[in-house]
Amino acid sequence: MAKTIHLETERLILREWEDYDLADFARMNADPVVMQYLPRTFDEKATKRHMAEFQKHFKKHGYGLYVLEERETGEFVGFTGLNHVDFEAKFTPAIELAWRLDYEFWGKGYGSEAAKGVMNHAFNDLGIDELVAFTVYDNTRTIHLMEKLGFVYQEGQDFDYPALKKGHPLGRFVLYKATKP
Repeated sequence: MAKTIHLETERLILREWEDYDLADFARMNADPVVMQYLPRTFDEKATKRHMAEFQKHFKKHGYGLYVLEERETGEFVGFTGLNHVDFEAKFTPAIELAWRLDYEFWGKGYGSEAAKGVMNHAFNDLGIDELVAFTVYDNTRTIHLMEKLGFVYQEGQDFDYPALKKGHPLGRFVLYKATKP
């Protein structure tokens, strides 16, 4: 079966999820370093549920969270893409730019390369005018990337992530927005 490629960048292929991605995705989701700013790591069963949700989003919207595959080697790098925010907040409804990369690919520019490709696709091909991005308030790596991509901090719009109990150490989030140039 041929891969459904949606986007390509200089070093990456961004495509829909295939069953064979499960092992790499589960390995990445089990890494406590990669998952440091998430409430828990995910086992294979939880990872499979996430993949199914990602695939469902693609079917419904025609875009979603894309697998990142290194163009030269075919290696699984992680994911980057667009996701409809599925909880109620002051800033919803909204479309989020999100990403998660396997640790071995950190610091090599893959996150910004993929995110720029997705933002270009969102603004120029999909007709989306605004994207949000959010993370735990002290996740400086992600905040730096959001700012590098042109996202602007939304003063006074920090929020408690609704799936976590009030006061959870990973529950306070900062909100950033980027608008179509």
